[in-house]
Amino acid sequence: MRVYVPTTLNALAQAHADGILGTAPLRAYAVTPALREWYLSDDIEELEYAALVRAAQSSLRLLAEDAKAPRRRVVVALDVPDQVVALRVDAEHQDAAAELGAVTLTETLRLAKAAAVHADADDPEVCEDVAAAAEAVAAADAGDEDARFTVDGAEDHELMWFATQEIPSLLA
Repeated sequence: MRVYVPTTLNALAQAHADGILGTAPLRAYAVTPALREWYLSDDIEELEYAALVRAAQSSLRLLAEDAKAPRRRVVVALDVPDQVVALRVDAEHQDAAAELGAVTLTETLRLAKAAAVHADADDPEVCEDVAAAAEAVAAADAGDEDARFTVDGAEDHELMWFATQEIPSLLA
């Protein structure tokens, strides 16, 4: 099963040094039954993109918690055995679209198993929008419409695709 693990550049640098993306239990996103039902599509590429977007939203929340992390969202895509993926039943029954697709990975993940990394471009405009969104995400979650507009501004930027061999240059 393809899963999308939200992270930050600082955490990716640590994972690159240690070889471990994260220890179990680890939050990730995948194509779940609730995501399929909400998205109303049978196209697996569209569904996987929806899971990637949810992981990017979660990465934004990680940035809000880590003021020292560079203001770029990062998501690591991996293929893992189905048995290491546990549906987050609480998330599957919430109305928040950002929670759809949330899963828990029950085994430690090696970064060497990553298929790709998705990250914001190292562009001043993108970093500025992501920084503003990280500042506004808590207020947006609380219902502030102006803050929601700011968060949506970051979501207007598509994440770029990086091969795993490009991780060192992504971190430079």
